[in-house]
Amino acid sequence: RAKSIKEAQKEIKYIIENLENTKANLDDSIEQYNRMIQLNHHIQEQFRRKAREIKKNTAYKKKKKISKNKQ
Repeated sequence: RAKSIKEAQKEIKYIIENLENTKANLDDSIEQYNRMIQLNHHIQEQFRRKAREIKKNTAYKKKKKISKNKQ
């Protein structure tokens, strides 16, 4: 299942805390960094989907209002 934006943000926060740990091993740090990049892309895609949904709903409501006014 896909993570919600909030879940992805929490995981990113956890990764950042781990990366700030000076005892972190380099390979693990690289792996965690790459995961953080994936999560960031996921969040961006979720925002794009929401924006398209809002735009679609707004356009539909606007069109519906215009057709009501013509009647």
